[in-house]
Amino acid sequence: MLIAKIILGLLGLSIVVFIHELGHFLAARLVGIDVEAFSIGWGSPIFKKKAGGVEYRIGMFPIGGYCKMKGENEFQEAYEKMEQEIPQVKGTFYGVSPLRRIIASFAGPFFNLIFAVLVLAVIWGVGFEVHTLDNRIVLASDVNSGERYPAGEAGLMTGDRIVKIGNAVISNYRDIQEAITANPEKNLPITVERDGAVLEFTVRPQLDKSTGAGKIGVYYWADPVVGMVTPESPAAIAGIEEGDRILRVNGQDIPYTVAMLPILQDQPPVLTVEYERNGGINAADIVISYTDGQAADMGISYQTLRYHTPSYSPLGALVQGARETWKTFVISLKSLALLFRGIDLTQAVSGPIRITYMVGDVAAEGFGQSIGMGLISTANFLALISIALCIMNLLPLPVLDGGMILLFIIEIIKGHPLRPKTIYAFQTVGVVLIFGLMIFAVFGDILFLVRR
Repeated sequence: MLIAKIILGLLGLSIVVFIHELGHFLAARLVGIDVEAFSIGWGSPIFKKKAGGVEYRIGMFPIGGYCKMKGENEFQEAYEKMEQEIPQVKGTFYGVSPLRRIIASFAGPFFNLIFAVLVLAVIWGVGFEVHTLDNRIVLASDVNSGERYPAGEAGLMTGDRIVKIGNAVISNYRDIQEAITANPEKNLPITVERDGAVLEFTVRPQLDKSTGAGKIGVYYWADPVVGMVTPESPAAIAGIEEGDRILRVNGQDIPYTVAMLPILQDQPPVLTVEYERNGGINAADIVISYTDGQAADMGISYQTLRYHTPSYSPLGALVQGARETWKTFVISLKSLALLFRGIDLTQAVSGPIRITYMVGDVAAEGFGQSIGMGLISTANFLALISIALCIMNLLPLPVLDGGMILLFIIEIIKGHPLRPKTIYAFQTVGVVLIFGLMIFAVFGDILFLVRR
């Protein structure tokens, strides 16, 4: 299964990188820059073919890729020769105007953005099934006794139904997550329904330093009705069936599913489960094991809310795709700003290993449900990765596209080419920064996999 996830992840990342490099390739040709090589993957080529003056390659390592434009490194040669300006040779990167270089540099991230819009437009055009839970909540302080959270401090109670957060209407738990996670440390007006009455509260989400997301200390309320039992799992062996309603576990009442969390924290080897089936009360012992302090999966999933989104017209789907892309773009920018507020970077910053695993994991989980769900979930996640790649590359850091664009804007303002010495120093700093970030990200990826 792990190998399948890795293969799916590499395939997904290759698609996103291909789109990015294709943007650079097409824009370079458009503005008069010759392209020497176009590669998917890094390392020695395992395949190459020359056509139209371009050598197309597939690298040995199928992560990343590049579009090698003619004369990109001429500044380094000019620096080594102590020249004051970079030679402007027709067809080379520095042989065209800075505006054309900006277009060629910007096209990669821009294509990632367009790719996200089109992918999300297709998803919304076809329509998809959403699995979520009710907008009724359980306070984390009622589950984890003795702990305090913003929701409980503000006056919310277990059983409340959140119907509005800010200006957003809330219809399910997914809506709650989207509204809360994107607004850490901001005062949010929250409207709830309680025993037929409508109440107003103001809650300030905490900043979760392990993820960079906001949290208020609520769980979803899910009735403990079994939706599916995995074959040959501990629950299946014990005789639990779909439709059973769990009443008590080890003598403790289970009004909602998260009430089992404190029981599992004590790691009992056997769970004595009382459940209702067809009006009768039954009992069964579920034998479970623990690995590295984590509970093994009992093999039970609970009933969720399911709804199918409407299928949009082509134009409507395109508009919706653009809206979703913009919303994700803004949320990603907010998340990026949180990196400077003391969050745990080893968990919040993902490197190529973790991203590959996550793409493969999402794909595998989706295909486990159905081919359609696998395609939709994978495409949706690739759109998210594509938006993140766009933002990352537009940061005004040396080596990245954004850093190059910054240099060319300075060149336009100054009215004359920058000295090779200046560009070389800028790029050297960039190499050090990016290399350090990659080491840090890979280190975090290894910790992530170890935790898995």
